[in-house]
Amino acid sequence: RSVVFAMLRVVLLLLQERGALGFERHYHVTDPFIRRLGLEAELQGHSGCVNCLEWNEKGDLLASGSDDQHTIVWDPLHHKKLLSMHTGHTANIFSVKFLPHSGDRILITGAADSKVHVHDLTVKETVHMFGDHTNRVKRIATAPMWPNTFWSAAEDGLIRQYDLRENSKRSEVLIDLTEYCGQLVEAKCLTVNPQDNNYLAVGASGPFVRLYDIRMIHNHRKSMKQSPSAGVHTFCDRQKPLPDGAAQYYVAGHLPVKLPDYNNRLRVLVATYVTFSPDGTELLVNMGGEQVYLFDLTYKQRPYTFLLPKKCHTSGEVQNGKTSTNGVSNGIHLHSNGFRLAEGRAHVSPQVELPPYLERIKQQANEAFACQLWTQAIQLYSKAVQKAPNNAMLYGNRAAAYMKRKWDGDHYDALRDCLKAISLNPCHLKAHFRLARCLFELKYVAEALECLDDFKGKFPEQAHSSACDALDRDINAALFSKSDNAEDKKGGGPIRLRATGRKDSISEDEMVLRERSYDYKFRYCGHCNTTTDIKEANFFGSNAQYIVSGSDDGSFFIWEKETTNLVRVLQGDESIVNCLQPHPSYCFLATSGIDPVVRLWNPRPESETLNGRVVVDMEGASQANQRRMNADPLEVMLLNMGYRITGLTSGGAGGSDDEDSSEGQVQCRPS
Repeated sequence: RSVVFAMLRVVLLLLQERGALGFERHYHVTDPFIRRLGLEAELQGHSGCVNCLEWNEKGDLLASGSDDQHTIVWDPLHHKKLLSMHTGHTANIFSVKFLPHSGDRILITGAADSKVHVHDLTVKETVHMFGDHTNRVKRIATAPMWPNTFWSAAEDGLIRQYDLRENSKRSEVLIDLTEYCGQLVEAKCLTVNPQDNNYLAVGASGPFVRLYDIRMIHNHRKSMKQSPSAGVHTFCDRQKPLPDGAAQYYVAGHLPVKLPDYNNRLRVLVATYVTFSPDGTELLVNMGGEQVYLFDLTYKQRPYTFLLPKKCHTSGEVQNGKTSTNGVSNGIHLHSNGFRLAEGRAHVSPQVELPPYLERIKQQANEAFACQLWTQAIQLYSKAVQKAPNNAMLYGNRAAAYMKRKWDGDHYDALRDCLKAISLNPCHLKAHFRLARCLFELKYVAEALECLDDFKGKFPEQAHSSACDALDRDINAALFSKSDNAEDKKGGGPIRLRATGRKDSISEDEMVLRERSYDYKFRYCGHCNTTTDIKEANFFGSNAQYIVSGSDDGSFFIWEKETTNLVRVLQGDESIVNCLQPHPSYCFLATSGIDPVVRLWNPRPESETLNGRVVVDMEGASQANQRRMNADPLEVMLLNMGYRITGLTSGGAGGSDDEDSSEGQVQCRPS
């Protein structure tokens, strides 16, 4: 009996400890803490840019790697340097990781010398050196349940796997992206799902993010080894690099068709960082040359696009992001010959009135819209949408604000909002018309014409409005245009599938995977990511309540995850913030960038006046970053050198889209 009581006491103590830890982690990042976030300390010790940071599992150690080829292990809670060692690398260090279950004794580094080194911190020695990559190693990934295994991503296009138990001198290829995308593809980042270590996410050149099932790849390798025709014993088989179902792609739906435009302007799209949410259900991507995107891995949705091959138009898939079994979803028909609205005027139940507090928010948003404060209007509408996700009017109004602001991706988000509004209210007149305008702005000209024709049939009283006539003229002018863009659309199928030469030729398997891509759930705007290819974005809080990202303007940005609203901007570097690593259990953030220091941030006491690192004009900073992303690369280089470029420092929120033609009330005024 005494043994039973003793066991019960142990169980109770464990439950109390777990409960306390759960409470601590649930509330360790809150709104008041974010509002009080400020600089606590600067850790000095490096002599070059600090390119990578990594907390240990307990959060009492912080490792950093630098251009000076040294790694430093810090006691961040007491602002002390515990250990500094030269890693043996001969070029900049880009990644540093503690090996799980090694007692924080083993540290792994990857660098621009194409090498991966394993270090024993207790003796300050490099115990393993791997030189199998042929280009810069950009990221290392580890897995909590695989204590002796880790992975590397490098600019030779390879993902390599290492097992320190099996072989201390070599690694094996897990994924060879060059077999899918040609010799020019570069792997930039990777991460393992913390809840299911069988899933590995990879970011590389281009807008697509890849999610792999490591277990399926391993099983495929074993079966190929047992086959009589098996050749080289690596993870990849030349005839069939990956088994069916082992890879799933994700992409922001508007980016593939934008690629030619971006390439013409020397604007590079590349995933610079990928990470999973703490519960493993979401994937966050910092897309270089664009915005930060969050993908839902549970409730997946197809891109809201109208340029997919007709073979993908099956009865079980529709392209407004919702699955249907009969090709009809919420009043929207997607025929094989394009886009068509539902016939006739469907009966719609009266729109449920908003509660008074949400009605006030909507009115504030409308007032901001009237004052041309587009971002403020979007944020207010988003706040209301979070509380009333089934209100068509809020989606329609936010779409109008997106269309006015015209930041990169705004017309696509507006298209998504229009489709959502129509799904909730098939007779939403303004959403129907804005949808046609969005299609036109997104260069889906034929689909825009069909949508406009359907709009005229559904709402004949609007058929000759000034807005309708203006859009009709724009569409017809584009259809008869002899521009190169129009020629590209006519000959050769979807833009996303084509390659420009043999070295970057796309395989048939890659085409299929791209066409099966899933779209994003949320988009976060305000930062700029064009200058470095190691810029991070992370979840902040164990419940992933916030999103943080570095920026080329020396600031880091914090958004609410669910509303996508920007809530705080802090100056984190004199040049560029690249790294942001949240503490595993405290409201504590480590950042680094071009400056040779590591900065620590936490909520400051209310009695303490916040320092001058708070960027008060968040809207101005965001607008400047949007202009910077759309600037000529030479102008950006001169700006980084200290020259003042008028187009980057003044004027409106530049974007790549032209101003809309004259608009009637049907389009521009919120409801």
